[in-house]
Amino acid sequence: MPRRRTGSPSGTAELLDTLGDLTGRILDRIKVQQARVELAAALQRQVLAAELPALPRLHVAGRYAPARAGLDIGGDWYDGFLMPDGSVGFVIGDVQGHDVEAAALMGQVRTCLRAVATATTDPAEVLRRTNDLLVALDCGLFVTCSFLRFDPVTSELSDARAGHVPAVWATADGCCYTVLSDGGLPLGIHAGESYRSTRRLLTGVGAFVLLTDGVVEGPKYPIEEGLERVAELVVGACRTDPDELAAQVIKVADLTGHSDDAAVLVLRYGGLGDERRHGGFQEQRQGEK
Repeated sequence: MPRRRTGSPSGTAELLDTLGDLTGRILDRIKVQQARVELAAALQRQVLAAELPALPRLHVAGRYAPARAGLDIGGDWYDGFLMPDGSVGFVIGDVQGHDVEAAALMGQVRTCLRAVATATTDPAEVLRRTNDLLVALDCGLFVTCSFLRFDPVTSELSDARAGHVPAVWATADGCCYTVLSDGGLPLGIHAGESYRSTRRLLTGVGAFVLLTDGVVEGPKYPIEEGLERVAELVVGACRTDPDELAAQVIKVADLTGHSDDAAVLVLRYGGLGDERRHGGFQEQRQGEK
C-alpha cells in the first residue's frame, strides 16, 4: 500500500503563520475601510442635518435619498447660510461618484463655498474662486453645482451654474419653466473658468426648485422627461408647504430607476413685493439695466 505524503511539522507551522498573517492584514484593511465609510457617512449626515435659514418671506426645505448601489453614501448635498452682507446663500451640488472619496470631497467643497462667500456674495464669483481652489487641490474628481443668493430686502434671487442640472421655477398663476441660464464647466476641471450670474425678482407666490441628476435621470427616464415630471409637480403644488413639495419631488427618483443618490432643495416664496402681481418671471442678466 502506497504511503501518503505528509508535510513536515516546520512546513505546516510556516504555512499556518503565513495564513494567519494574511488574515490579520485583511482584517486590518476591513477595519480601515469600515472606519473610512463610517467617517464619510458621519460627515454626510452632519452636512445634510445642517439647519437651513429661516426667513419671513422665503421658506426652504431639502430632501436627500442615498444611492441604491454601492455604499450608502454619496456626493450630493444642499446647503443654506447667511452671508456677511445680509443676503442668504443657497447651494446644491453633486460630486462625481458615490463612495468615500465623493463624500469627503463634498465636505471640502461645502467648506470652500462658505469660506469664499465671506469675501464675495456674487454667485458667479463664488463659483469662479471655488473652482480655482479645487483645481489647485488636484483631487481628481469634478463637482457640478448651483449657487444662489437671495436678498431678503429686495426679493432678488441671483444664481450661477457650474455644469449642474437646471432648476425648475413655477408660480401660482400656472407659469412654469426649466431655468436654462448659461452655465460654465463643473468645478475642479479647468482653472480660470468663468461663470455668469442671472438675477430674478421673486414676486407673487411661487417655488424655485433645485435638484441633482439622481432625481430626474436614470435607466428608465431621460433627463428631459424627469424635468418635465418635476415641473408638473411644482406648478401644481407651488402654494403648498415646502417640506411637502420637496417630499413629492424626491419621489420622482423612484420613477427613473436611478442608482445614484439624489437631493432636492425647495425655495418657496409668497407675499413678496406687490401682492397683486402673480408670476414673477422678471429676469435680468448681470450688468443689464
